[in-house]
Amino acid sequence: MPNVSHSIQPRKQRKAWFNAPLHTRRKQIASHLAESLILKYNRRALPVVKGDVVKVMRGAFRGHEDKIASVDLKLRKVTVEGVTLTKADGKKKAKPIDPSNLLITKLNLTDKLRRERLARAAKLDEDQRKKLAEELEKEAKAQAKEIEKFKEELAAREAKEKAERAEEGETQPAVDPVTQKPMMKPATEEKHEHAGGEELEKAREEARKESEKAKAQEEKK
Repeated sequence: MPNVSHSIQPRKQRKAWFNAPLHTRRKQIASHLAESLILKYNRRALPVVKGDVVKVMRGAFRGHEDKIASVDLKLRKVTVEGVTLTKADGKKKAKPIDPSNLLITKLNLTDKLRRERLARAAKLDEDQRKKLAEELEKEAKAQAKEIEKFKEELAAREAKEKAERAEEGETQPAVDPVTQKPMMKPATEEKHEHAGGEELEKAREEARKESEKAKAQEEKK
């Protein structure tokens, strides 16, 4: 984690920590790499980004492994898919996690600048650096194909759900609390007040006519 203040006074260190600009906070949201990634990239830690696969090392969700759903620079927290809290009303909410409690097991290499930075900072020979860059490009293409495939499957599933629920009534888009992706849910039914006034008189008149009609039919028999 980079230093935000060169002072030895705690008050100045705290002031620099809480007033740090966003580009400095971005570097502070870092997690340790898995042992295989440390040997591959010759780095111990790396700032996390959305899409990295991480493993929770501390807390109630220790051992849970999934992708990072979002990164909050202001709070210096991240959310992981599947790590949620249940509120009193039964709804689920994403639980913020400190990046120091995470271990990166797989990097999101879709960003070109991130791939170049990894190859440049690996402290390798020219040939090894070129080989690493080629491996990163190959892995990035594979990840891009996985993302496209997932988007197609998600679009097909959403279209199917929309078609199924359209038969029952109008649908209203919602947002998943963890992944922040749109999901389908039935629209809430409008509440109607109890009939009164003219509507009530009409209902009574119709009921009276039906009863009279039924009596007339019985008399004819």
